[in-house]
Amino acid sequence: MQWAGLSSPAPVQTMVWVGRRPRTARWPRGSSRAPRWAVLAAASSSSDADSSSNSPGSGDEEKEDAARREKAASFLMRSQKYAMLKQQLAVAAQFEDYKEAARLRDSLKSFEEEEPVLRLRRLLEKAVEEERFQDAAKYRDELKILAPHSLLKCSSDATTLGIRVQVRSVYIESRSQPLKGQFFFAYRIRITNNSQCPVQLLRRHWIITDANGRTENIWGVGVVGEQPVIFPRTGFEYSSACPLNTPNGRMEGDFEMKHIDKAGSSTFNIAIAPFSLSILGDGNVDVLL
Repeated sequence: MQWAGLSSPAPVQTMVWVGRRPRTARWPRGSSRAPRWAVLAAASSSSDADSSSNSPGSGDEEKEDAARREKAASFLMRSQKYAMLKQQLAVAAQFEDYKEAARLRDSLKSFEEEEPVLRLRRLLEKAVEEERFQDAAKYRDELKILAPHSLLKCSSDATTLGIRVQVRSVYIESRSQPLKGQFFFAYRIRITNNSQCPVQLLRRHWIITDANGRTENIWGVGVVGEQPVIFPRTGFEYSSACPLNTPNGRMEGDFEMKHIDKAGSSTFNIAIAPFSLSILGDGNVDVLL
């Protein structure tokens, strides 16, 4: 597999947590009468509250929330359809059913041209390129309502205490089963030690959120069975994967590390900036070597 790479903006300096994370791992909240004026005030207050709760503004907000939920649900269904079309195309090509493959290819092309999220992305990119920032803000706000995860890139780049972490994710069609609500994403991570001290990666912590807003925290020892030592001006790379029950989501987290040249030194956390898990991708075709 060839990995798409990280042509990200300048690394982001992030906050640092000091101390150790939990090691929990997962591998799958007689009285007097009140004065008359007090009774009247209370009644008036109650009446005002009832009037406020039944005001037209309250109903409008409920309608807007319902519209947002409906748009999000619609995008989820379209994403599942898109994933199924891509999988069917791969199967047709594998069994040399080229007539069916051509039909599915045309269906995918038509879908990509009509899909609102992809259309808004194209409009947003063009507006930014042409410096029409008012239009860009409008397209961005529409995307936030339609598909919040779509504004997040499938890559991230962050530096904490001189340790740079770059990530790139990709959707794996061959390991996914859209009809069963199973979507498989792989990601590649590059850790570069730009500090003056050697460090050791001790533990990892991931926060995974699916398109329905369900969040899961995962802690584990090391990465891919290792607790690598990373010397100054060197790096460490590895690949892993994340199954998801929706076609879109996001990941972020941190690595717990320590300086190995200082006896008794405290551990510290290195941020992994948020990145998207998306079957639609983000249009980034650079390569992470």
